[in-house]
Amino acid sequence: MSVLVGRDTRLLVQGLGREGSYHASACRAYGSNMVAGVHPNRAGAKFEDAVPVFESVKEAIAETDANVGLIFVPAPGAADAIIEQVDAGMPLIVCITEGVPVQDMVRVRAYVVGSGSRLLGPNCPGLITPGENAKIGIMPGSIHAAGKVGVVSRSGTLTYEAVDQLTRRGLGQSTVVGIGGDPINGTTFVDVLELFEADPETEAVVLLGEIGGTREQEAAEFIADRMSKPVVATIVGQSAPPGRRMGHAGAIVTGPSALASNKIAALREAGAHIAETPADIGETMAGVLK
Repeated sequence: MSVLVGRDTRLLVQGLGREGSYHASACRAYGSNMVAGVHPNRAGAKFEDAVPVFESVKEAIAETDANVGLIFVPAPGAADAIIEQVDAGMPLIVCITEGVPVQDMVRVRAYVVGSGSRLLGPNCPGLITPGENAKIGIMPGSIHAAGKVGVVSRSGTLTYEAVDQLTRRGLGQSTVVGIGGDPINGTTFVDVLELFEADPETEAVVLLGEIGGTREQEAAEFIADRMSKPVVATIVGQSAPPGRRMGHAGAIVTGPSALASNKIAALREAGAHIAETPADIGETMAGVLK
C-alpha cells in the first residue's frame, strides 16, 4: 500500500513554465498519470502532445477528475494558485514553489483549514510512492525502490540522501513525503506519521528534521504516545550558531527548543532510534529491522 498517492492518482500540474514543464515531463516519464495542465496562456493546447491544458483548475477537474494538484506557479502567485485549487475541491495540493511570503502562507493556511483539501508544502520536493507510478514532485525517481520504509522529511536533498542509503541496503520505501522547510506549511510531521502508522504495509519510518521551530518535538510526542512502528530520526544543523538562518526559511534557532540538541533529546526520550549523522541513516534503519 501507500499513503496519499498511488496507482489511482490523477495528476494536474499548474504552472507549466520552464521549470514546471521540465518536472511535469519527468513525472510522466516515471509513469505518473498526468491528466491535465493549467496555464491561462496555453489553454486549449496539449502538453507533450498528449495532456490537455486548461485555463482554470475548476475546468480541468471537471473534465479530467484530477485528484492531485502539483503547483509550480512562481512565488508572487503561489498563494492564489493554492486557493484556486482549494476552491475547486482538489483533495491533495502539492506546492513546490520556494520563497512564498510568510504573510501569504498565514492567509493560505487559514483558508485550507476545514476546507477538505490537504496542502503539502510550499518549498517542498513533493512525494513519491515507488512501484505505483506516482512521482509527484522534483525528486529523482531512479534512486527510489518499492518497499516498507516510510520517509518524512523537512529537507529535499537530505531526503534523497536517505532514500539512496536505504535503497542501496535493499530497504525499499512505501511512500516518501517531503513536507518542506518553511515556517508555515500545510502538512506536519505528525500528519504524515499518523498516515504511516495506519498503513499496514509500512513497517518502519525515517524522520528527517532540522533546527528551527518545534515540529520535531510534536512528532516526538506522537511517537511516544501513538506510534507502534520503529522510527529512525536524525536532526541536521547541530553545529548551527544560535540566531542564524541556515538554508530553509524555517531553519532558524530562536530559542532552546529550536536547537538540534533539544530535538534529538525529545526524539530519543520518545523511543526513536537516533542516527547521529545523515550518513548513518541507512545503517541505523538496517540495524533496527535486522
